[in-house]
Amino acid sequence: MDSTKHLVIAIALSVGIIIFGTFGYMLIEGWGFLDALYMTIITLTTVGYSEVQALSRPGRIYTMVLIFSGFGFFVYAAGAVVQFMVEGQIRTILGRRRLDRKIDRMKAHYIICGYGRIGRVICRKLRSKPLDIVVIEHNPELIPRMEKDGILFIHGEAADESNLLRARIEQATGLVAALATDADNVFLVLTARQLNPDLTIIARAGDERANSKLKAAGANRVESPYEMGAAGMAQRILRPTVTNFLDLALSDKPTDIQMEEIPVSAASDMVGVMLKDSGIRQRFHLIIIAIKKPDGSMLFNPSFEATINIGDTVIAVGEDTNLQQLERILNP
Repeated sequence: MDSTKHLVIAIALSVGIIIFGTFGYMLIEGWGFLDALYMTIITLTTVGYSEVQALSRPGRIYTMVLIFSGFGFFVYAAGAVVQFMVEGQIRTILGRRRLDRKIDRMKAHYIICGYGRIGRVICRKLRSKPLDIVVIEHNPELIPRMEKDGILFIHGEAADESNLLRARIEQATGLVAALATDADNVFLVLTARQLNPDLTIIARAGDERANSKLKAAGANRVESPYEMGAAGMAQRILRPTVTNFLDLALSDKPTDIQMEEIPVSAASDMVGVMLKDSGIRQRFHLIIIAIKKPDGSMLFNPSFEATINIGDTVIAVGEDTNLQQLERILNP
C-alpha cells in the first residue's frame, strides 16, 4: 500500500475515533457535544488537562479504553503523515536523478530554452519526428506541465552556464532561444555560442531591432513570431492554394501527403547514383522537389541526371510511409 493510501486511511480513522469518543461521552455521561468533544481531544492527545466534569465508573472505564485505542490510532496517523512527506521527497529526488541520467546519455539532441507558448509548440513538433530534446525553464509553475508532457527538463535560468552544461550543450546539435525577452535571448545566445562554436542556434525576436544583436551574438537564424504570423496571413490572401498545400504537406497529423527532408549518409547505397537510376519515383511514388548541397546551395527541380552525393539533403513529397522507406535507404 502506498503512502497516499496510508495517509487517507489514517485521517479517516482519526476522524472516526474522535466521533466515536465524542458520542460515547454524550451517551455515558450525558454531556453536551462541546464538553464531550473537548474531553475526547484531551484524552486522545494525552495532554494531561483536568476532566471537564467528574467521571462515573463507566466513564472512567470508557476513558481508559479510549486512551489505549485512540493513542494507537494517532501514532499510526502520525507515522502515515511522516511517511507521506518523506516518500514524497524521495520520489522527487529519485525522479530528478532519473531525468539527469537520461540527459547525461543524450547526444545530437536539441536544447529548448523556455517552455512558454512558443517553446511548448516547438517541443511538440520536434518530438513528432521524433528528436531528442531537453528543456531549460526557470518558471516553477511550468514544471507540472513539462512532467505531464513527458519532457526532459532542467529547472533554472537558461543563460546560466552551469545549466547549459547540464543539458550537455557540448554534445547538442541545436539550441532554440525562446525566452520571454530579447535581452535574455541575446545573453543566452552569446553564452551558448561560447560553449559550443559549432551549435546551430535559432533565436526568437520580439522586436525587429533585436535581429542584428542576436545574429551578432551568434544566432544562425532569427525568427519573429509576429512577422511570421503576419507574412503567413498575407500569403493566405495572395496564394491560398499554395498555403493550403504547404499546410497539408508540413502538418504533423496523418495525411495522404507529406513533405520531408532526408539527409544522405555515407552508408547509403544511393551515393553516386543518378536520379534516373535510383528508382525513387518508380519504387516509392515520390516527387523530388529539390536537393540541398553541403555548401547550402539548392538545386530545385533536379534533372534526371542529377547525382545523389554524401552530405546532400533530398527534399521529397509523397505519402508518409513511402517517405519513411526512402529515409531508411538514404540515411540507414
